[in-house]
Amino acid sequence: MAVGKEILTKIRSVQNTQKITKAMQMVSTSKMRKTQDRMRLARPYADKVRLVMSHLAQTSDHHGIALLEEHREVHRAGFILITTDKGLCGGLNANALKKFFAQVQQYQEQGVEVDVVCFGSKGLAACQRVGLNVVASATNLGDTPKMELLLGALTEIFQRYEKAELDVIHMVYSKFVNTMRQEPSIEVLLPIGKNTLEEAPVGDYNWDYRYEPDPNAVLAYLVRRYLESVVYQALSDNMASEQAARMVAMKAATDNAGNAIKELRLIYNKSRQAAITTELSEIVAGAAAV
Repeated sequence: MAVGKEILTKIRSVQNTQKITKAMQMVSTSKMRKTQDRMRLARPYADKVRLVMSHLAQTSDHHGIALLEEHREVHRAGFILITTDKGLCGGLNANALKKFFAQVQQYQEQGVEVDVVCFGSKGLAACQRVGLNVVASATNLGDTPKMELLLGALTEIFQRYEKAELDVIHMVYSKFVNTMRQEPSIEVLLPIGKNTLEEAPVGDYNWDYRYEPDPNAVLAYLVRRYLESVVYQALSDNMASEQAARMVAMKAATDNAGNAIKELRLIYNKSRQAAITTELSEIVAGAAAV
């Protein structure tokens, strides 16, 4: 029954793996609800900043604010790549990286150099493997996005745009649609589109606000806060997508482990029945010979 013992060992091993995947599925389910709530709570802040910034942009001359300047030609492009720190979340990172590398390849074919800021160890490792220029990174972000962990890297890439060292900045992340669907998304973060500041209705007022020290200073501050809030929202979306994808992947792994256990038990029962039949045949043959 050596074969039977080996099969029993495999069954126990698969059962242990199934317990782990089941536990990970339950943990991801719990975390997913929290990340979804956090993602929804981050949206009103970005909407309010956009509303105030829209009012300022339409009531004052905002020339001279470097982050609102649009460069005519693209000689160097920047990317903010948002991925996960951990694996076991299906094809979430692979899909985002596929879209990212397709855009990078398109720029390289046009002779445009690329700088990358990475949030998440998976994207950082992928960029280092292919030799891309990573100017800043932040990893081990945890389950709760913290703005202080992002500010250093964001300051680096925004300053490069203000100094005209970068002509465009893209942001790549996994957008949360629902529990079963997460879409890789690539957006132009800078320059801010002409209609972006006008999306929020200002309304018809017969007065204007008084800003201190002046409207341009307030607008420059709000532009930076707005861009940071957009990145924070994208990171929240990516974390919600990560937990949803991991929950689905672990559920699939748990179901596959259950199917594997059923097949192994069937094989074990067949081998055991064959061994019993062989032993009975030998006993009958020996009795007949006597």
